[in-house]
Amino acid sequence: MNAVERAKEGYGINAVPIKSHRAAEYETIARISHRLRAATITQRTNFPEFVAALNENSKLWTTLAVDVANPENGLPRDLRARLFWLAEFTEKETRRILRDGGDVAVLIEVNAAILQGLRGQEAAT
Repeated sequence: MNAVERAKEGYGINAVPIKSHRAAEYETIARISHRLRAATITQRTNFPEFVAALNENSKLWTTLAVDVANPENGLPRDLRARLFWLAEFTEKETRRILRDGGDVAVLIEVNAAILQGLRGQEAAT
């Protein structure tokens, strides 16, 4: 076995499959949603974790808003507008939850709808 074959063999064992952008988005949103759901259950006993989960979800939606606001984004204009609106809604709802102790379920539902859309598009491609 020569050095090239050994190198290929060594890297081949540890190689990680490359994910599509959609798969990476799905994984990120799913992870954040899971954290938010878990933190909601323990929010009375671990309020800092609850706030951190809300903050992470807020950062996600801010990132998505910036992405869809970019004119070079490849998504259809109507979809970009709807995602931007959801980002604004998520920000307002997060502030309301922190201020008035509102229900986090709506944020989890929004994320679940996005996950469903990503899963549907992944299956279609």
